[in-house]
Amino acid sequence: MGKVISIANQKGGVGKTTTAINLSAALAKQGKKVLLIDCDPQGNATSGFGIDKLSEENTVYELMLGDCSVNDCIKKDIRKNLSLIPSNVNLAGADIELIGKDKKEFILKEEIDWVVKEFDYILIDCPPSLNTLTVNAMVASSTVLVPIQCEYYALEGISQLIYTINLVRERLNPTLNIEGVVFTMFDTRTNLSQQVVNNVRENLAQYVFETVIPRNIRLAEAPSHGLPITEYDARSIGAKSYMDLAKELIKKNKG
Repeated sequence: MGKVISIANQKGGVGKTTTAINLSAALAKQGKKVLLIDCDPQGNATSGFGIDKLSEENTVYELMLGDCSVNDCIKKDIRKNLSLIPSNVNLAGADIELIGKDKKEFILKEEIDWVVKEFDYILIDCPPSLNTLTVNAMVASSTVLVPIQCEYYALEGISQLIYTINLVRERLNPTLNIEGVVFTMFDTRTNLSQQVVNNVRENLAQYVFETVIPRNIRLAEAPSHGLPITEYDARSIGAKSYMDLAKELIKKNKG
């Protein structure tokens, strides 16, 4: 049975999609069968693998509206061990179109249930907001992975997200937990990054991954080439960091 993990943070620009792309690719490199679901209308996790998001007929949008089945919209083996459900800007209208629909929070879960046994990990890239799509992702997931940027206000944003996760657990998904927090955009040249890491480790009861993702030019360049960092520059510190994160996630879930 595959583990379903939402990658979520309502704050934009924290490395959420970068983590979705590169962690899924790194897990696949470790021999795990992975499905990445792009639940963000920006579709950056889709284009990050070199897929023309605007030409895709069956996406998360059609899936949410019941116009196709989950098997119709899975792009199988976009890389070895890695499949994708794409997204594009059409998904931005889903929130409004689903108003009044019965059990709308469970749409994604009911579809994922059909294929969950086919994968070791299903990762869901959530939009940078706490809307119907994010709630659907959390209802479908067993855990939430939270990327946070190494900056002064890191803790403020995470408290709102934890509140939402607790609300979803109370009302919709009693088994939902936090997989852990992963630090992104760590700048080794500044004391601030290390201070933020220390502060969050001291103040957060949740699991914090040992692996820290650094600021890295190659990591920033990779999406414009439609490649995960493990293919764009496998020897870069960004690629090594995401491989380390994948190994840590696998080890954590064995324990």
